[in-house]
Amino acid sequence: MKSFTADQVSLGFMGVGEMGSRIVRRLRDHGYQVTVYNRNRSKAEALLPYGVSVAGSLAELRMSADVILSCLSDDDAVRSVYFGNDGILAGSRPGQVALEMSTVFPETSRELHAEGAKHGVAVMDVAISGSTPAVEQGTVRLLVGGDAEPFRAAEPIFQALTGHYFLMGPSGAGTSMKLVVNALLGIGMQAIAEGVALGEAEGLDRSRLLYVLSQTTVVPQAHLGKLARVEHDDYSPQFGIGLMNKDFRLILEAAKSSNLPLPATTAAFEVNSAAFAEDPGADLSSVIRHMGKFVETKV
Repeated sequence: MKSFTADQVSLGFMGVGEMGSRIVRRLRDHGYQVTVYNRNRSKAEALLPYGVSVAGSLAELRMSADVILSCLSDDDAVRSVYFGNDGILAGSRPGQVALEMSTVFPETSRELHAEGAKHGVAVMDVAISGSTPAVEQGTVRLLVGGDAEPFRAAEPIFQALTGHYFLMGPSGAGTSMKLVVNALLGIGMQAIAEGVALGEAEGLDRSRLLYVLSQTTVVPQAHLGKLARVEHDDYSPQFGIGLMNKDFRLILEAAKSSNLPLPATTAAFEVNSAAFAEDPGADLSSVIRHMGKFVETKV
């Protein structure tokens, strides 16, 4: 299988939301020819200044591309564009490759891989760990499940996005690893929210509390930037609480299928859901704001 360098392959990209649009821009910056498709055509056309082509249908997209990438909202969206008589796989060419980057249930990744094999298409799950600023900065982690040969061929594409990409194992291993990572992400933010609430309840100055927390080794790198934003009550989304809520559901569903109890995740999901109900458009860090409602500071 040839290496997927910018001068060797054309790319098709489905799903140009907050993550997808930034990924497309990085691919264009590295010289790739990209055709994009989005159900909301205006989102696709917003990328025209970056030199992309816009496909009017899934059929047009699959005919234009050697490698198809997708970054979609959920399992249903993934199935709707890949499966069925009008889906990407039905009219695909043997030898095409699909890099499916959505956060979905690992079983969906495995089903997609198996269906792709029937059509001669190598499908890999390429889960993204990182926020939208990390995509822009090229510091995301790509967690890949699939076969070694297409993984090696796709390395130039991965390198256009980040220096950190890992083949985790067979199909479904990438999305499984994403659930592991995001379980720690969500639980970690809940732990910070409880720590901040405890400190404020004990009368600690909020600004100093957040600053000193950022200087300790117990706050993960992924959450450090959020502490500075929280100090100014900035809960605008970088990694939206709705995305974390969806991921919690996937994590707990996966655990349930394995009869695995996850008490900390279950508790964090409960608070996450309450904060999500209060402000669906906020950042994951809004659980700190939610926990603050329970604080009665000491005099």
